[in-house]
Amino acid sequence: MADATHGRSTGDPERVLLDDADTRAFWARRLQVPIEQIEAAVEAVGDDPARVAAHLGKPWPYEESGIV
Repeated sequence: MADATHGRSTGDPERVLLDDADTRAFWARRLQVPIEQIEAAVEAVGDDPARVAAHLGKPWPYEESGIV
């Protein structure tokens, strides 16, 4: 069963949550951009990972990050 942060069949979280330093760092590593860009993208397009990635010019899922 999936929850808001984990459990998708791909293993990726369902939402880009920025509640704490660990999740912000995860997304920065996952999409290979500075945390500030993740925060700005979430503010601009919401917390859907595909929309955040698209806003950052990255495909989703972004497999080049090495985190899969």
